Amino acid sequence: MFDTLSEKFDQTIRKLRGVGKITERNIEDAVRDVRLALLEADVHFQVVKDFTDHVRAQALGQEVLASLTPEQQFLKIVKAELTALMGSQATPLNLSAPPPVAIMLVGLQGSGKTTAVGKLARLLKTEHKRNPYLVPADVYRPAAIEQLTTLANQVGCPAHPSQEGTDPVALCRDALSFAKNHGHDILLIDTAGRLHIDDALMEELERIKAAVQPHQILLVVDAMTGQDAVNVANGFHGRLGLSGVVLTKLDGDARGGAALSVRAVTGAPILFAGTGEKLDALEVFHPDRMATRILGMGDMLTLIEKAERVYDQEQAVALQKKLRRNEFTLADFRDQLRAVRQMGSMGDLLSMIPGMKKFTRGLDMSSAEGELKQVEAIINSMTNEERRNHLILNGSRRQRIARGSGTTVADVNRFLKQFLQTKKMMKQMSKFAGRGGAPHGFPM
Repeated sequence: MFDTLSEKFDQTIRKLRGVGKITERNIEDAVRDVRLALLEADVHFQVVKDFTDHVRAQALGQEVLASLTPEQQFLKIVKAELTALMGSQATPLNLSAPPPVAIMLVGLQGSGKTTAVGKLARLLKTEHKRNPYLVPADVYRPAAIEQLTTLANQVGCPAHPSQEGTDPVALCRDALSFAKNHGHDILLIDTAGRLHIDDALMEELERIKAAVQPHQILLVVDAMTGQDAVNVANGFHGRLGLSGVVLTKLDGDARGGAALSVRAVTGAPILFAGTGEKLDALEVFHPDRMATRILGMGDMLTLIEKAERVYDQEQAVALQKKLRRNEFTLADFRDQLRAVRQMGSMGDLLSMIPGMKKFTRGLDMSSAEGELKQVEAIINSMTNEERRNHLILNGSRRQRIARGSGTTVADVNRFLKQFLQTKKMMKQMSKFAGRGGAPHGFPM
């Protein structure tokens, strides 16, 4: 996401870097470029106007005009304004209410509400140690009840036994009573949607709100909808009063208009961002981190947090010891690959490393993902003894491994060469990490 916008911002900053002295004319040109970039990203026009007015007012100050590094000063201003535009700082989900805390998710059909309920249930259960009860209140869309029930089973949470054609208001009232009597401290309600906002939908949602009195009403918005998301958000906010927003499909080819517009127009904070199809692909939305990613400055904090979720301190210490003793095996290498793949897509991870986005722009990250899968298939085709000791991999063994993994002997040979190079590099990195040069728990 934001690739086009990031590229436009990078071009603007590079233009400023190329001038000897900053002038009001330079600033006006830069602000114009920023305005066009935001409009192309489908950001709401009023948001664009306010944003560029703020940037211009600050950029024309003496601090920037007299600076020896005007491009850095301009970048600092744009980053601060982007962060403020998206909410300044992360807003936690407010759960401070008598249990069961009812959370009602609303949005248009196809925005990803049902999947968002499943992801949120997993997040609340694993990270907040809550006991959610899921309510499939979309009794119109075919298979909506079945979909949420399946997600509930995957997460390990119960779902209310809903049926198509029943009254969603009565259904939600019954679910609230059940949750209260069976020790559930969270009630997650998946409501119906439409292709567009209409009175029938809003009246139903208002009746559910009146019956359940939800502590939080979250709007689920597809980030791909761009500026249309503003009209949707205003429609729901005007009738229901939104507590927050969940942005979905941020991993797609979205231009970013929704992320940069919804908070500014409705005042409702963006609480979470969906970054993939898996149930663990829901992240707390950090405006400051998103701003640095848009500007190509990376997001090391999120990268480290992702790493620490899949790799604990004991594993990191054990791995460093193995590397120093030259005991790192192909089985260890496979564990590392799996840990990296758990953290997210290659494109997403690389974009979090400062300066890497410009190098990966235009590259086909799907081919890199395919190579990782191929490497894992090669290692899986080995015996335990071969994974422990790569030195026994003679010609006949390599032929068998190639057949078993659907690759060629040349592929196996190339991988083993890369493994030895990686092993050597990781040994050097472990020495650096042992002197305090790498974050604790970060996978090598």
